[in-house]
Amino acid sequence: HGSERALFSGSGGAFNSVTMGISRDSLHKRRATGGKPAPWRKKRKFEMGRPAANTKLSSAENVTVRPVRCRGGNMKFRALRLDAGNFSWGTEACSRKARILDVVYNASNNELVRTQTLVKNAIIQVDAAPFRQWYQQHYGVSIGHKKNAPVTDVKLDDSGKSNHLKRKLAKRQETRKLDGHLDEQFATGRLYACISSRPGQCGRVSGYILEGKELEFYTKKMQKSKGKKA
Repeated sequence: HGSERALFSGSGGAFNSVTMGISRDSLHKRRATGGKPAPWRKKRKFEMGRPAANTKLSSAENVTVRPVRCRGGNMKFRALRLDAGNFSWGTEACSRKARILDVVYNASNNELVRTQTLVKNAIIQVDAAPFRQWYQQHYGVSIGHKKNAPVTDVKLDDSGKSNHLKRKLAKRQETRKLDGHLDEQFATGRLYACISSRPGQCGRVSGYILEGKELEFYTKKMQKSKGKKA
């Protein structure tokens, strides 16, 4: 028992380092009036918290997800490093797995951008290739050309396609609309997306492609933050 005695004797800091943990209780907080309530019971296991996952953007060979056993035998999946996710293109009702290229904006903390941390509601850039391929196959139109190109949309070669497929593509063309901002992003090969899942809880990144008013809002925010840095 000598080692135990050495651990718990001496300064209070050594004892606290063993017993203290992350707690989600409100017993230690002051009242709205400013008074400090007397502690009337000890901590409970159901009030326990765990350290933040701080999921990082990494390469495919370094992807790491850890299982965590929780209360009731339920499992959480703590993603520590991820490189790709499943993203939805809302207006086209299309979802594709895409590689995450960069973390570009976070409303809560700029430090999470610098450290490339993947959290819910972070604004990221994803690879546009899977969505471009789907669009070309679905509409028979090539998109994402550079600004100096004479035309934005180029119709693909129809040879080898059946008449039924040609009629189907022609019908889809009637309702086809592509946001100009998205077309510019396709030209760069990167799309802005927002993370809607919690990687530290479910072990994966799911999100949606930014478009319309939301895309304009975050574009302005990013330009503003770039201006401050300059």
